[in-house]
Amino acid sequence: MTTIPKVGTLYRQRMASSVQEGVSKKSSTFVVSYRGISSAKMNILRKDLKRKKAQVLVSKTSVARIALKQAKFEDLAARIEGQMALILSNADASEVSKVLVKFARDYEGFIVRGGVLDGAFLTEEQVKTLSDLPSREVLLAKLLGTMNAPLTRFAGALNAKTREMISILKQKSEKGGS
Repeated sequence: MTTIPKVGTLYRQRMASSVQEGVSKKSSTFVVSYRGISSAKMNILRKDLKRKKAQVLVSKTSVARIALKQAKFEDLAARIEGQMALILSNADASEVSKVLVKFARDYEGFIVRGGVLDGAFLTEEQVKTLSDLPSREVLLAKLLGTMNAPLTRFAGALNAKTREMISILKQKSEKGGS
């Protein structure tokens, strides 16, 4: 006789596989705790994170701990406490962390517990530091500007010498013509 698994068991298995898959396939994962935050405020957070191409995965604490340990993220599993959610994203982690840190500043019961960025564990303080960084696009623009600066100065110097030469030739031709 085959036994049919209970609905609760199926739910926990599906949730555990969602957590493992999300953490392993996304470049950044953040763990947050929330207490006393209304569903309307959490929906605001979800919308803000969706604009940054991040998703919110709410799970039972025990299921998330087990799933994270199985996915070899013991440090992150140790950070789970109380009502929790995982924020998963392949987008710019700096932008996602900005949303989370601002929300934590605005709402007392919301705490950023830590995260994982490209396989490296982040503490709460490191997530705050990450949120202070400029976005990826700004950093790339600064890098490009820094790389272009020597070429721009070199081209300007060459143009200056050419203008000086033309000015000298013009002055000579004006003297010679009078």
